[in-house]
Amino acid sequence: MKASQLELEAVVAVASHGGFRVAARELDMSSSALSHAVAALEARMGVRLFNRTTRSVALSAEGEQFVAEVAPALAAIRAAMERIDEHRAEPAGVLRLNLTLGAARMILAPLVFEYLRRYPQVAVDMVTEAAMVDIVGHGFDAGVRLEEFVPPDMIAVPITGPIRSIVVGSPAYFAGRKRPKTPAELVDHLCIRRRLGSGTIYRWEFEKRGEVVAVDVTGPLTLDEEELMLQAALAGEGLAYLSDMTTAASIEAGLLLPALEDWSPEYPGLCLYYPSRRNIPARLRAFIDLIRRKARRE
Repeated sequence: MKASQLELEAVVAVASHGGFRVAARELDMSSSALSHAVAALEARMGVRLFNRTTRSVALSAEGEQFVAEVAPALAAIRAAMERIDEHRAEPAGVLRLNLTLGAARMILAPLVFEYLRRYPQVAVDMVTEAAMVDIVGHGFDAGVRLEEFVPPDMIAVPITGPIRSIVVGSPAYFAGRKRPKTPAELVDHLCIRRRLGSGTIYRWEFEKRGEVVAVDVTGPLTLDEEELMLQAALAGEGLAYLSDMTTAASIEAGLLLPALEDWSPEYPGLCLYYPSRRNIPARLRAFIDLIRRKARRE
């Protein structure tokens, strides 16, 4: 009895995602073709690998043992093939990325500039927009967003570690005002509101020892981009709620003062995301490898 690599990949993908639809998208094949590949392997083996109902797909006991033994071998095969591809396929063409303006600022110098220096045959086209788009439908190689916004059917590669949100105000703003000690005290302050890509106004979220609070802050200024909010806070126009990556230099220089630090939560950082592990263009694979190398160095 022989099993093709496609059939083995099909079984591992379905087991990983708990269903056929997302697994089929990862493998760039139809759900029916994926189901046929799994069924054909089960028929030849004479063993049911999955227990299926109309609502769920779960590994059988035999399937769990099979996947536990097969998955590491497949991962080793994929890694060996990718290493060969690195020597065979020189990155070239245009790498198209969709990301927010804030994300673009975070990755431009540490990642994109180095990528362009390493691979002179590649150009990078970065399109910034607040709203999420279908990166496949719009012709992008990948997107960059906070991990919580990455679509569940995409493969995510972490770019940064956790990011912490923090309330900041300028010394001029706090002159004659007390810094808030609890989120409830924000009602006494002018706050720079944030409009999300969906058009809704973000409610500032806080957490302390398991207590979660969301505050619908008020103020005369509403913005949709972190750098603009930073500039407004530096100008003393009100309190801003920004990532520590955005505020670190200004706080260190004494241009901004933090508040509610013990209420400031951490959340997963930026990720690159893309639709499939199969047939990744060399230009994208090289960018992913650069991200991972930098993560190991840090």
